[in-house]
Amino acid sequence: LMVALGYPGEIQEDLAVRWFWWKLAMVPFCYVVLMLMVGLNEATSKQPSPAAASLVSAARYVTVVSWCTYPFVYIIKNVGLSGPTATMYEQIGYSLADVMAKAVFGVLIWAIASEKSAVEESGKLLPH
Repeated sequence: LMVALGYPGEIQEDLAVRWFWWKLAMVPFCYVVLMLMVGLNEATSKQPSPAAASLVSAARYVTVVSWCTYPFVYIIKNVGLSGPTATMYEQIGYSLADVMAKAVFGVLIWAIASEKSAVEESGKLLPH
């Protein structure tokens, strides 16, 4: 929904139209970020060890920080930049966000799985 609402503005030259679609796209965006921050508290607290809970919490924050870069990259063309300069800044911004969202998040997922496996192997994981 965020992409469907943001795309029409992304392909416009008219700043008023771009801002209109950006604002619409921010509604579902803010909901998703809120759910990541607040809605996943319970899942974090249910982790089998403090280390796993800390890693899950870090994954939440990395996701939120990386997601929060996208709206700012989107508005690069809204603040007076255009042409190759705007495209360069967009590519740098999206690339940094993607590395954080995918590579760093992937390492955190591996660490979470490793920690949970260690807890399970030690016999400290209680059956539900």
